[in-house]
Amino acid sequence: MKSRHIKLYIISTILTVTTLLIAACATAPITGRKQITIIPEDEILSMSFQQYAQIKKDSELSANQRDTEMLMAVGKRISNAAETLIKEMNLNLKMNWEFVLIKDDKTVNAWCMPGGKVAVYTGILPYTKTEAGLATVIGHEVAHALAQHGNERMSQGLLVQLGGATLSAAMSSRPETTKNLWLQAYGMGTQIGFILPYSRTHEYEADRIGLILMARAGYDPTEAIFFWERMGKSGGQKPPEFLSTHPPDEKRIAAMKDNLPEAMKYYTESQ
Repeated sequence: MKSRHIKLYIISTILTVTTLLIAACATAPITGRKQITIIPEDEILSMSFQQYAQIKKDSELSANQRDTEMLMAVGKRISNAAETLIKEMNLNLKMNWEFVLIKDDKTVNAWCMPGGKVAVYTGILPYTKTEAGLATVIGHEVAHALAQHGNERMSQGLLVQLGGATLSAAMSSRPETTKNLWLQAYGMGTQIGFILPYSRTHEYEADRIGLILMARAGYDPTEAIFFWERMGKSGGQKPPEFLSTHPPDEKRIAAMKDNLPEAMKYYTESQ
């Protein structure tokens, strides 16, 4: 009898998840790829603002004025380019841009939450080196937000690990699991399991969109190649978090070179 109940539960769960997958199938902004997003925009933004505020509270912000000013300058130019793209493509995205530089020299990472909440860790600055290098990183992370990759990955997590529960319900019933899913979805922790294959697709998309954003912001997109070459040499046996789910260096750089002519058109127009 117990075995029968388990089978019925499994069948019910599969049917529920399948129904949600069909209902939630949408077209990714900019790329046109089909993606699964089951979290309403207002819920994702509310969670984003709460988590971002908590991370700022728990982190030590950099007191280096030069680096902070560089981040703000690059962030403004990239966010302006993103806003232009949002208007041109008539995307339903609400952005309230904010950039913080977190003092953590051991963490080679950066991320962008929904709503334009961006954090850069000081550990990545030795690899960005210049404004254009930093624009590569910020453009890439903002591209994830524009393409709604975080919502897609968070939705996948809710479907696979929590049976398709809503974000608010998941936070109420299993807050720790939900928080961990959030950290994984937005690149703030080690990426593992089912998220890994999807992430590589997202990375290629973010590379292309990021090149366009930095080019439209007036940064030479060829600098992105040099940045990723430096990052590739930094990996060793255990790559930094920023590379944890990224495509192999050779394939990523080859794909970026293929996308350079498109980006260079925007760069030429920006000059």
